[in-house]
Amino acid sequence: MDELAARAAALAARRPRDARLRRVGTSRAGTPMWLLSVGHGSRQTLVVAGPHANEPVGGATVLRLAERALADPRLTEGADATWNLLLCLDPDGLRRNERWLPGPYTLGRYFRNFFRPGFLEQPEWLPDGPARVTLPETRVLLDLQDELRPVLQCSLHGVDVGGGFVEVTDELPGLAQRVARAAARLGIPRELGAYDTLYWPGLGPAVYLIPPPRRGDLAAAITEAAVESTWYHPHRHGTVTAVVEAPMWGVRAVADPAPCADPATALRTISGTLRHDTRLLRRLLDRLRPHVADLPDAAPLLAPVDDYLLVCPGLADTWDPDTPGGHTLPPLGVAHLAALRIAGRRLALRTAGLLHQLVTAAGRDPAGVLPELDRLIDVWCADYRDGHGTRWIPVARQAEYQTRVVLAAFELTAGQTRACSRSGESGWGSQPAVPMYRE
Repeated sequence: MDELAARAAALAARRPRDARLRRVGTSRAGTPMWLLSVGHGSRQTLVVAGPHANEPVGGATVLRLAERALADPRLTEGADATWNLLLCLDPDGLRRNERWLPGPYTLGRYFRNFFRPGFLEQPEWLPDGPARVTLPETRVLLDLQDELRPVLQCSLHGVDVGGGFVEVTDELPGLAQRVARAAARLGIPRELGAYDTLYWPGLGPAVYLIPPPRRGDLAAAITEAAVESTWYHPHRHGTVTAVVEAPMWGVRAVADPAPCADPATALRTISGTLRHDTRLLRRLLDRLRPHVADLPDAAPLLAPVDDYLLVCPGLADTWDPDTPGGHTLPPLGVAHLAALRIAGRRLALRTAGLLHQLVTAAGRDPAGVLPELDRLIDVWCADYRDGHGTRWIPVARQAEYQTRVVLAAFELTAGQTRACSRSGESGWGSQPAVPMYRE
């Protein structure tokens, strides 16, 4: 987090006429929140990095976008545009992930050090509407949206295991083709059946239309994500929001458009596995909770654990074709079922990782759960690695993919396709097939 702010300050100092860095708020823990702005145009673009604490690639992406905008006047003067880049929406949560950020990038290291706050403390969600926001990070974002009234807002997210995809509040014709080109050029699998867009309209491969918000309970927010959020808040200003998801570990199967011969059997296995894993984790939590509940750092770790264990049975029921009166699932192919298998295992691994941190924070293992947690994490990570063929995608490629998708959305939103090259780079077509930059 400190390095991100320092690099943004150095960039603004190097180009003071074109770039400005201003403090726009303070997090719950007192961390400054910074906005880097490039250009002086009347058309505002807002790019939000770090909305989820465990998804750090957006920080690298906003710095890359700033460099592109400074290097190519077609992105600023030529488009009458100003780029407003929020360095991190959840800086406190990002700090909790700094134990795995330096690498090495292994699944076990990531999940044992994973942190994302409970759902009520995730700053993009508006569970009680914008008028009753209590999180200072959320208030910062809402105020920026109302101040800037951006033509485009991009929220930079990361998929820990899976593929890349984009969610938009309005259709941007041509975006799916641009996403496909960027993904193919950078070796990023496109997620053709993302589990959290299961019931959303598709606008092309790996591009989904976010449904209008509605009030919902916690389970609906997690399983359907069609609740009131900062994605839709600036819609009143004519803002188009694009949520850009980039994977850390890629899986080829999520990009497989083939139909599945027996989806019902696969769904029974997926839902049964999630129920089984949830029961294991709940028993471990019941043993551990009396020994750690009073620890100073227990509450932030217990909140997401309780959230995950609350919603997992409901998700399993939603996916199970034998659930009476359940949701009618859309036609499911190989990509959809791969995404659901990954999602179920992700919830279990995140929960196990948070429980692991609760034990290590205690400095001892009075409940004797650590060996079982280590075994589960190792087995489940091996399933990702061997059963799904996960491969680490270098940070530079993740950031470049997000950069190209943001620039594509910008051009399509602003009607500046002719004025800007496809990626914001001069000589884009002459670059190597997979441009790699120093990590």
